[in-house]
Amino acid sequence: MTLTTIILAAGKGTRMCSQYPKVLHSIGGKSLLRHVYDLSAKFENNTIHVVIGHGAYLVKSTFSNSLIHWVEQLQQLGTGHAVQQVADEIDSETTVLILYGDVPLLQENTLQKLLSNVNEKTLSLLTVNLKNSTGYGRIVRNEHNQVLRIVEEKDSNETEKLIKEANTGILAVQGYALKNWLTQLNNNNAQGEYYLTDIIALAVADGFTIKTCSPESENEVLGVNDKLQLAQLERVYQLQQADLIMKRGATLRDPARFDLRGHIVELGQDVEIDINVVFEGDNKIGNNVKIGANTNIKNAIIGDNVEILPNCVIENAVIGQNSRIGPFARLRPESVLASDTHIGNFVEIKKSHIGQGSKVNHLSYIGDALVGRKVNIGAGTITCNYDGANKSQTIIEDGAFIGSNTQLVAPVSVGENATIGAGSTITKDTPAGQLTLSRAKQVSVPNWQRPIKKEKL
Repeated sequence: MTLTTIILAAGKGTRMCSQYPKVLHSIGGKSLLRHVYDLSAKFENNTIHVVIGHGAYLVKSTFSNSLIHWVEQLQQLGTGHAVQQVADEIDSETTVLILYGDVPLLQENTLQKLLSNVNEKTLSLLTVNLKNSTGYGRIVRNEHNQVLRIVEEKDSNETEKLIKEANTGILAVQGYALKNWLTQLNNNNAQGEYYLTDIIALAVADGFTIKTCSPESENEVLGVNDKLQLAQLERVYQLQQADLIMKRGATLRDPARFDLRGHIVELGQDVEIDINVVFEGDNKIGNNVKIGANTNIKNAIIGDNVEILPNCVIENAVIGQNSRIGPFARLRPESVLASDTHIGNFVEIKKSHIGQGSKVNHLSYIGDALVGRKVNIGAGTITCNYDGANKSQTIIEDGAFIGSNTQLVAPVSVGENATIGAGSTITKDTPAGQLTLSRAKQVSVPNWQRPIKKEKL
């Protein structure tokens, strides 16, 4: 089967109350339109057209994929008018699939079922039975349960409004038939628009059978029209991701408070994830990993037996096995921790390599540094890596001990097994195995009087 997919994404989305096109708002860290495009791209021999209108340049600029055929709808005159913009690009022999850029949770198996019903005299239509079908087009059937037409809400009578079977707008049909029906659409309706749904009655008149199928869940076909619906579908999506992660073996303390805005490409056994943990990008997690509450992890590689305590931020970093991070630690991009390292509370590591068994436990900043094995870095230590124009590297060799409240002014090296006295500012390389310190002479001033605040007159 050769396939032509048309994704309708031209609407402004006024109810979103946003300067951005509706289809660029995100669920799970990915735009609504990207969800729909990624699903379409799973089907082989598929030419994908995206009809854009409001914010067309912005929509196109967020997609670098050259496989998309962009079609601009300069005036938004309805769904039928939108598909008409692609009519000249439709091959008569292909199967045409119509999707919507604001319906992000549709599943692959649902589309496969829809497409399997298409033949030369059959139009395949996705419908859904809703407890409350207000706002949706209704599926009108005859006494033999055959589909006759779709009537939009604003054009329906009181009897038709009682129908629970709703139109999703998602359909598939042969290209030659669709092209013919598109030429017959008119805007004689309550909204003065060209409805794509009118092709159902035209198909019936031409002797076509309308085959319907439904998704496993109505959530698959729910669209986004405002921020409330966006939030509701976000939670649906995140619960789906939580289910998948738990089926892969992870323990989630509360699936309702878990966010996956990227991928966990590798997941070990016996992983425990506490509440309000957010994953972004691509992540790899080893065995027996524990991740504390309120932690954000992006593009990280986490080794076996790692414990991440609450309130940490980890981005583009590698954590070796048997390490402990946090609480309130931040690992910035290009941070690489060897095994058995400890990064403690309110410690920030940036573009640094921390050697096996080393510890940076309290209130320190380590940037652009090479830290050896079994190094102990005391509280309040800072690598002064930036002079206002350039960044320089600090090297701390194996076994060094850095006393609290030390400033290491890069470029500088601390020798193997060296000790730096607390409160020092180190501007020159320090020798191995020796104590180095720099402190001003301590002075006590006798008979000194502390200033007294003057009384106001």
